[in-house]
Amino acid sequence: MQVLYFGTYDRAYPRNAQVISALRAAGVDVIEQHRPVWERRHNWKVGVRQMIQVARAERSLRHTGAVGSDADALIVGYPGHFDLPAAKRVARGRPVIFNPLVSLHDTIVSDRGRFRQGSTAAGIVRLVDRRAFRRADVVVADTDAHARFFCEEFGLPEDRVNVCFVGAEDRLFRPGWQPERSFHALFVGKLIPLHGLETILQAAVLAPEIAFRVVGSGQLEPLLATRPANVAWVPWVEYESLPAELQSSGCALGVFGTGAKAARVIPNKAFQALACGAPLVTADTPAARELLTDGQDAVLVPPGDPRSLAQAVRRLASDPAERARIAAAGRRTYEERADEATLGLRWRHVIERAIAAA
Repeated sequence: MQVLYFGTYDRAYPRNAQVISALRAAGVDVIEQHRPVWERRHNWKVGVRQMIQVARAERSLRHTGAVGSDADALIVGYPGHFDLPAAKRVARGRPVIFNPLVSLHDTIVSDRGRFRQGSTAAGIVRLVDRRAFRRADVVVADTDAHARFFCEEFGLPEDRVNVCFVGAEDRLFRPGWQPERSFHALFVGKLIPLHGLETILQAAVLAPEIAFRVVGSGQLEPLLATRPANVAWVPWVEYESLPAELQSSGCALGVFGTGAKAARVIPNKAFQALACGAPLVTADTPAARELLTDGQDAVLVPPGDPRSLAQAVRRLASDPAERARIAAAGRRTYEERADEATLGLRWRHVIERAIAAA
């Protein structure tokens, strides 16, 4: 089987890198037809210059020549919402599988507030969303909760939406957590509303004896200007250094936002923590429950509840045996349901079904 991974997707973003790696491990020949637009710490600041870049990339992508001419299917990578028209032309009847990860409107309007709800800009974003999701032959969501949202939001039949967890890149995120090291609670990620940075900082105030470490920058960065003394902040580390950060942590923090989107996703950081064998603390949401069980392979706390988060982190800090037990169980869950071998076979099955239906 040969697949053309197509579009202006961010090649470095974990969802794309992991899917390509997992497919190749599953015996799929993946070739890429890519035009860079969204790289350099993708932050959804969509402006005129970026739209011009997208338009130029689209014109170029429509003339792929011999690249991908033997492919059995096309996958439009994340963020590829603007790429579906070009992908359909290039496909010439072959199935086009959309790997969107998110809805643009849900992300940059509802969650991050880049455009005002009901504004002309927000309306254009919604139109791009709808066009992309409806033109795809198959949409692959990251959770069942997100799949239901896509079906409801864009009027998609359930049989056109499949689910494959995000997972992590096995070449980087490997077991290596060391429970005997000094304890600190680690958060890694973009500082966006979804992640619940406010909840983490408030939990740190409630547990002043616990060290917290925040790695990342972004929209909510100003909140760190008045962070408590037990919170260390590092604006950025190289992606290849993230496994070492996770392996040296006392526990890893997932997301704690209270928005609707936060309830539908299991973020990269959660899978990366599980892959490294670090104990994970994250919000108790419908999406998290698709993979995790509270007290077994993770600690789940109510979203937006700093007191519960502080209690959970304090409990793990005081009980090395408990955090080692949860860490080991989390790694087993990852191996059984979300490692590259498992997800590669899942993605291959999705593609095979799309080809058979074309």
